Amino acid sequence: MVTVSDEKKEEKVYKPVEIPPVVTLKEFAELLKVAPADIQRKLMSLGVLAALNQKLSPEVVTRLAKSFGYAATIVSPAAAVAATPVVTKPAPAVVKPRVKGGGEVVSRPPVVTIMGHVDHGKTTLLDAIRNAKVVDSEFGGITQHIGAYQVEIDDPSNAGQKRKITFLDTPGHAAFTSMRARGAQVTDVVVIVVAADDGIMPQTEEAISHAKAAGVPIIIAINKIDKPDANPDRVLTQLASEHEIMPEKYGGNVQTVEVSALKKEGLDELLETILLVSDLEVEPKADPTAPAQAIVIEAQLDKGRGAVATVLVEQGTLRAGDVIVAGSAYGKIRAMNNDRGVRVDRATPSTPVEILGLNDVPTAGDRLEVVKNEKEARSRADETARAVRSDKLSLTSSRVSLEELFKQFNDGVVKELNLIIKGDVQGSVEAIRQSLAKIEHPEVRVSFKLTGVGPIGESDVDLAAASGAIILGFNVKADSGAVKLAERLKVEIREYRIIYDLIDDVRKAMAGMLAPIFEEAPLGTAVVRATFKLPKQGGIIAGSYITDGKVTRGALVRVRRAGKLVAEGKVDTLRREKDDVREVATGYECGIYVSGYTPVEEDVIEAYEMRKVERTI
Repeated sequence: MVTVSDEKKEEKVYKPVEIPPVVTLKEFAELLKVAPADIQRKLMSLGVLAALNQKLSPEVVTRLAKSFGYAATIVSPAAAVAATPVVTKPAPAVVKPRVKGGGEVVSRPPVVTIMGHVDHGKTTLLDAIRNAKVVDSEFGGITQHIGAYQVEIDDPSNAGQKRKITFLDTPGHAAFTSMRARGAQVTDVVVIVVAADDGIMPQTEEAISHAKAAGVPIIIAINKIDKPDANPDRVLTQLASEHEIMPEKYGGNVQTVEVSALKKEGLDELLETILLVSDLEVEPKADPTAPAQAIVIEAQLDKGRGAVATVLVEQGTLRAGDVIVAGSAYGKIRAMNNDRGVRVDRATPSTPVEILGLNDVPTAGDRLEVVKNEKEARSRADETARAVRSDKLSLTSSRVSLEELFKQFNDGVVKELNLIIKGDVQGSVEAIRQSLAKIEHPEVRVSFKLTGVGPIGESDVDLAAASGAIILGFNVKADSGAVKLAERLKVEIREYRIIYDLIDDVRKAMAGMLAPIFEEAPLGTAVVRATFKLPKQGGIIAGSYITDGKVTRGALVRVRRAGKLVAEGKVDTLRREKDDVREVATGYECGIYVSGYTPVEEDVIEAYEMRKVERTI
């Protein structure tokens, strides 16, 4: 069990900031007084590409604010207005309004996702924690649906007190990441289960990559320590040497816990570690009085009950009878059941519930919101349906190709070329990774979101969509499902048979991401011989003679008079006799008009242009 001194806790001081429930990235940046590009870069590190007008969820806002040194309080529009002075004279001190949606944020149970390689015991571990027989209801060892369960345990910090933890049991990291690709940040902590007798396996590697891309704290649960051939130390060594995860036992900051799900050993320590990591690194909070919002974890059509959705409450309190909208579905909550199948009339933040009453089946990752009446719900659902038809995913419209990445870099969004490498054999993958890692430049670098052996699958596409990565395959193909998903999510897949072609393309892409450099290139010189006043537009045209090179319309110019610089600008109008022309060459006369410049005979006009210098790596 890890302990942290009170002094370390007291070092954390966050500046308070009030944020409305609905805020765009640009508005959020203004409230924090930071550059929008800094917010975009932070989101990029979490695997999300967001535009300036992208709306941020309260949970994302809270996390982002904390990373910039702020403690965010989600307030309702009414509270924000009430708290804003509307007169110029000094306003008296007022107590913060305690209207609906304007309450203080309070601690909520952490939301934990269990991930890991098949047969390493993640479902058995969850079953042991919540004492419910889910294993018996599985077919072929594969969980049939996403389940959300809540357990209550003794608070290790406060004797006699109870705390809750919400667990999400996903059928795989693909489902976890596909929800992230839709912008749903539902997990506070990820627990990756590794079998002590099996070590790190391919699906474990993918789970680690997906958890890293999510930007959430990771806890390693080393399971099956009761087996005779269990070797927990080998797992720790693999994590540190092969996967850049440094366990605390080796001086790192990643917590590892040895457990036996079968014999129910080490469970208390795992639960205490989850609470510790959550309190120190996440500090999950929500406002139970705010307008209710939830995330759809799963949804299906039940013949007897209609559309059934499992949701996880994010903010506010969800109540039976509320009128709701979730994506393009809407309705009124007819019934609400908790994770044990017991009917409840309310659900607070981090509580998973099953709801009935929607007119259609929503999609996992859709945000559920409470609205005033059914008319508004129908209108919101129709609006979402229209938006979905034009762009399937709100965030995937920002997915980029190699050729487009440099444009985002110029806007300060991208500094890394995110790659997923899949190859035919481990030797090829390692050779490619080592070769690409050697390409160094102070302005841009390669970031490997996943490297692995085998064909390109839908899980790889989901990860690429969530982290803004390009998928590179060497001597492997993408399966049909991955190709269709990549087209829908606008993820680029490139396949290679020659390693040098792959490396060369990546090098060119990195060079394209570099900030452009421009140099001045002379065009020509003209001497002013006469001046003509424009009758209608005003201004004066310089009747000039081209002595060298050429002058083009739109060219940048410097004007020198007796050797001294007197004006700078660009050629707005270029005329040859009475016709507008694009350029005039040496030996010809022309009329040159530069806005803001009053020509004088014998002035020398030097024309030039700025040319982009191709950068290489």
